[in-house]
Amino acid sequence: MILRSSPASPFGRKVKIAAHILGLLDRVKIVNADTLNPEDDLRQQNPLGKIPTLILDSGKVIYDSRVIVEYFDQYVGGGRLIPAKGDDRFDVLVMQSLADGIMDAAILQIYEIRFRAEENREAKWVSHQAGKIDRALAALDAHPPHITPVPHIGTIAIACALGYLDLRFEGQWRNAHPRLVAWLDDFSARVPAYAATAPH
Repeated sequence: MILRSSPASPFGRKVKIAAHILGLLDRVKIVNADTLNPEDDLRQQNPLGKIPTLILDSGKVIYDSRVIVEYFDQYVGGGRLIPAKGDDRFDVLVMQSLADGIMDAAILQIYEIRFRAEENREAKWVSHQAGKIDRALAALDAHPPHITPVPHIGTIAIACALGYLDLRFEGQWRNAHPRLVAWLDDFSARVPAYAATAPH
């Protein structure tokens, strides 16, 4: 299988950690993609031109990160990263959705900086995205998720979201959320794949 991603992508990191935990890393070749380059064949593999994108041995293509993780989980029998049914399943999926929302809002802020000249940036838009992150972090700091012996996709996604905030916003979130800092330290210590997938 071929995973199109980039080292800094938090969604790609989520998929890579999932592959580590499920023992699939030796089945996945990671090929960097440049989402801004029209000559990159990513756009032929995924018409959205987005990462991560997974190309199966058969040539079939799967995207986005949530679908790829579900594919990996089913590949090894199911129920490892995503509970198969019941309240636990939806708790984990909602946790993943919250983390994905943090990542989306952070990326939109970065795009505002990258794609607009400073005098054209929309402060209200940036503030709107920052508010999503602030509310999500406050909720997580009030009730940090339980870390299970085998992490599920909810906690993996949260760790990747926090890692992306560290990467792009110099860890500014940390001072206001000490319980979440401690949670991430614990997650990192328990899950070696987190450090192994850190962007450089």
